[in-house]
Amino acid sequence: MNDVPPVGAGIIVDPTRTAFLIIDMQNDFVLPEAQISTPGAMDLIPTIAAFADGCRKRGFPVVYTREMHRPGLEDFGIEGCFEPPHCLEGTAGPDIVAGLEPQPGDFVISRKRRYDAFLGTELDLLLRGLKVENLIFAGVCTDICVVNSVMTARNLDYRCYVLRDAVDATSPARQEAALLCLSHVFARVGDTAEAAELFGLGPKRAAVSGGTSRRLGLIG
Repeated sequence: MNDVPPVGAGIIVDPTRTAFLIIDMQNDFVLPEAQISTPGAMDLIPTIAAFADGCRKRGFPVVYTREMHRPGLEDFGIEGCFEPPHCLEGTAGPDIVAGLEPQPGDFVISRKRRYDAFLGTELDLLLRGLKVENLIFAGVCTDICVVNSVMTARNLDYRCYVLRDAVDATSPARQEAALLCLSHVFARVGDTAEAAELFGLGPKRAAVSGGTSRRLGLIG
């Protein structure tokens, strides 16, 4: 029997070297009328927006990912065996959902072709350039793109923190299963209140809207 305890908050050594990674909060995954909408994704918007604002005030980079596919599906691969076409370039599907728009100084990783936010993108290069050691994860879907991205991040030696109250899965059962697996040897799983304290955001700073005037970084 493997008796390794769940990952503790001690995995975070230097809280100042942190980025907030918002996974795929896009129209095709969030809006209720979307064909593959995530059940509770709309409810996450205020929580993620408030936490992102706290991160900006703290000086942490806020990074969005956007899954995107060519209209001809040349890059869709075997994903078509599991899901209908979605997030097609030239449609509103890949757009970040209203209420979570990137702010000046944020970074956007577009043309994410696979569940894993690192595969075939510049995400790792960006994070290395920003001197990031810790990643705080939010977004959808916990059991698909979030879990894949966290596992790769951990294997790249990033110290990962998953916000239980800022991610959602394709079902409640898959939500709990994914978080249970991640908490084993991949990430600290906690909530926004614990994370605000751990990363020095402060209980009030993470709940007040605002932003900075830094330039919006767009990573293709």
